[in-house]
Amino acid sequence: MNLVDKVNDFLSRASRLLKGGGEASIERQKKIGKLNARERLDIILDKDTFFETDLFVEHSAKDFGMEKKKLAGDGVITGFGKVEDRPVAVFAQDFTVAGGSLGKAHAGKIVKVMDSAGDMGIPLIGINDSGGARIQEGVDSLCGYGDIFYRNTQLSGYVPQISLILGPCAGGAVYSPALTDFVFVVDKISNMFITGPQVIKSVIGEEINAEELGGAKTHSVTTGNAHFYAETESEAFEQIRTLLSFLPPNCNEKPPVAEKFEAPSEPLKDRNVVLPNDRKKSYDVKRIIRGIVDESSFFEVQALFAKNIVVGFARIDGKPVGVIANQPKFLAGVLDVDASDKAARFIRFCDSFNIPLLTLVDTPGYLPGTDQEHSGIIRHGAKLLYAYSEATVPKFTVVMRKAYGGAYIAMCSRHLGANMVIAWPMAEIAVMGPEGAANIIFKKEITTSEDPEKTRQEKVREYEEKFSNPYVAASRGYVDQIIEPNKTRDALIHALELGKTKCRPAYNKRHGNLPL
Repeated sequence: MNLVDKVNDFLSRASRLLKGGGEASIERQKKIGKLNARERLDIILDKDTFFETDLFVEHSAKDFGMEKKKLAGDGVITGFGKVEDRPVAVFAQDFTVAGGSLGKAHAGKIVKVMDSAGDMGIPLIGINDSGGARIQEGVDSLCGYGDIFYRNTQLSGYVPQISLILGPCAGGAVYSPALTDFVFVVDKISNMFITGPQVIKSVIGEEINAEELGGAKTHSVTTGNAHFYAETESEAFEQIRTLLSFLPPNCNEKPPVAEKFEAPSEPLKDRNVVLPNDRKKSYDVKRIIRGIVDESSFFEVQALFAKNIVVGFARIDGKPVGVIANQPKFLAGVLDVDASDKAARFIRFCDSFNIPLLTLVDTPGYLPGTDQEHSGIIRHGAKLLYAYSEATVPKFTVVMRKAYGGAYIAMCSRHLGANMVIAWPMAEIAVMGPEGAANIIFKKEITTSEDPEKTRQEKVREYEEKFSNPYVAASRGYVDQIIEPNKTRDALIHALELGKTKCRPAYNKRHGNLPL
C-alpha cells in the first residue's frame, strides 16, 4: 500500500467512526429533540477548536456476541477545545453507539481526558447521555465507573468540573455528575435516578414516570441535584459559557476580571426605595443584588431550589464575587435544611477557586418545627457554619435588616471570619425579634400589668431602642461600618481592592471533618 492509499484508508476509517452509530441512529436522536454528541461539542466549543483524542479506541469484550460488534469510539467522544478562547477538556457520550453504554474502553477514554485536565490545570466538561453500565462487560463496567468517581474526587477543588445531563443517566452513572461542581439539565431531555420507574414498580409496586421521578424539573426544584435548568440544549450550552466566564482554570489562578463593565442601571438609593418601611413586609433581594453588582452580571445558581436563600456569581467593578443572600420573599428568608446545604456547597466552591464571598443578610432565624428538627437542621445548619469558617477567601458581609440569633452568626458574621462587616442603619442585630424578646424578658411585668397589651407594646419599643439597631454591635467592634444603602457598592469596591492580597495560613492537618 503506497502513501496515497494509506492516507485514503485513514480517511475512510475516520469517516465511518465520525458517523457514530450511523445515520439511522442519529435520525432517531433528532426525532426525540436531541442533538448528537458531535453537534453538542460544535455548539459548546469555540469554532474549529476541538482537538479529538482516541477516535480509534475499540473495546476488547468477547462475551455475548461483543466480539462481532464494532462500536465507534466505544460510545464516547473525548478531547480538548476552547470556550471564549480559554482551554477546556471535554467528553461527550454518544447515545447513537450502543446507547452510550459504559464499558472498559469507554471509561478508559474518559479517565484519560480527566487525567489530562488535571495535568494541564483546565476545566472539565462532561456530557452525559448513556444507558448506563454495559451489561455484556460485567464487572469491567463497574470498574470503569469506579475509576471515574475516583478522579472526580481527586480533581475536586483543583479544576472546575461541569456535567450536562442530556439524556438518561441511571444507576451508578449518576454519581459522577453528583461528584462534579455543577450539573446542568434540560427540560424533557434530562433524567437522573438510581433506580428507574420499572425497577421501582417491580420492587415496591409504586408507579411513576421517568420525568416525575428524575426529570429536569424534579432535580431543579425538589432534590437540588441540578444547579442550572434550561428549556433547550442550546440554552444550557450558553449557561455553561456564562459560568466559565467567572471561573479560573484551576485553584492556583485568580478568576478572570472583566475588562468592560457598567455600574448598575438601578443603583440603591435611600431606605424607602431599598426596603419596605414595615420590617415585617417582604421584598425581592435580587433587586438589591442587581443594585450593587455590575450591570447584568448576576448569574444565579440553583434558582429553583431552596428559594429562601439566593446564591450566584456576579461582578463588582469587573471582579468576580460569589453572592449569598437571604430571600425575604420566600419563607421570610429563614434558614432551613435545604437553604443551609445550598449555601454551604456554593461557599465551598467559591473558596476552592479564589472567588471572594459577598453575604447579604436579612433573616429572622432558623425555620422552627418538628419537620426541620427531625430532618436534621442541627447537622445541616452546621454545614453553613463550617463552610464560612473554613473559607479563606476575602469575606464581606452586609447586614441589611434582620440578623437574629444563630442565623446572625451563621450568615458570615465577624465571628466566623468575615473580613468586613457592613450594616445599614435599619439593621437589627439581636438574639431574636423585639416582640418575642419582650414577651420573654418582661413576661412578669406584662402579665401583672393593669393593661397588659399597652405594657407589652412599651416593652417592645424599649427592646427595639436598645437592641434592634446596628449600634450595639458596632460599639463592640462586630460591625466595621454603618453606611447608607447607596454607599454599599463603593464600600465593597474598596473592600475587594483591600482583600485581593489576603493570605491566611491554615492549620497543618489532613482535612477537617465536615458535618455531612
